[in-house]
Amino acid sequence: MSSQQARLRNQQAPPDSRRRSVTDPRIDEIGPRLRAARTDAGLTLEALAERAGISPSTLSRLESGKRQANLELLLPLARELRLGLDELVPPAVPDPRVRRKAHTRDGVTMVPLAPEGSPVQTVRITFEPGPPPPSLRTHDGYEWLYVISGRLRLQLAEHDLVLGPGEAAEFDTRTPHALSCHGETPCELVAIFNAAGERIHTRAAPRSRLPRSATTDEGDGPQED
Repeated sequence: MSSQQARLRNQQAPPDSRRRSVTDPRIDEIGPRLRAARTDAGLTLEALAERAGISPSTLSRLESGKRQANLELLLPLARELRLGLDELVPPAVPDPRVRRKAHTRDGVTMVPLAPEGSPVQTVRITFEPGPPPPSLRTHDGYEWLYVISGRLRLQLAEHDLVLGPGEAAEFDTRTPHALSCHGETPCELVAIFNAAGERIHTRAAPRSRLPRSATTDEGDGPQED
C-alpha cells in the first residue's frame, strides 16, 4: 500500500475509530487533574468549554468522572490549558522518588525513605553527640540497622555495644533497647523495620523482662530509640 493510499484510508475511517478512550484505572484521576488545571488557569467551566469547542455539560461530566475521557476531548482541553497530554493522564508507572520531611527531636533527625503506607519502613537516622542515652524501650516487630558514619551505641537488654561504619545489627524490638551516638561526631545509620514496628516504642515490655535500667513506654506518640 502506498503512502497516499494509507492517507486516504485514514481520512475515510469512521470517526468512532479515532475516538480512542482512556480505559485503564488511571481514568479516575483525569477528572480531578482537569479541574485543578482549569482552576489554576483561572478559567470558568463555561470559558474553557467554549475555547475547547465542547459543551459545558460535557466538561462538567469529564471533571466529575461521569463521562469517559477520550483523546478527541482531551487534546483540545490540553491545548487550551497549555498542558501536555501526559499532565492530564497520569503515567502508568508513578514517580518512584520518595519525598518526605525530616523530623528532628532531642538531637535525633529521622528521614523516612519509604512511601507512606509501605509494608516495610526504611528510615535514615542521625544521632547528634551530646544527649545522654535514652531509657530502654520496646515495640513490636524486628529492626535491622546499618551504620553509615560515626559510632553507634546499641543497648540491647544486658548487652552494651558500639558499632562503627559498615557494621549492622538485627534484633527483636520487643527486647528492651536504645540507640544513641557514641563519641564526639554525629552517627548516621539506616534502619529498616516491618509494619508491626511502624509505631515506634508504643508498647511497654513486661516488667519481668526489663533490666534495671529499662523503663516502660505507655505513650501513644512515636519516640526515637
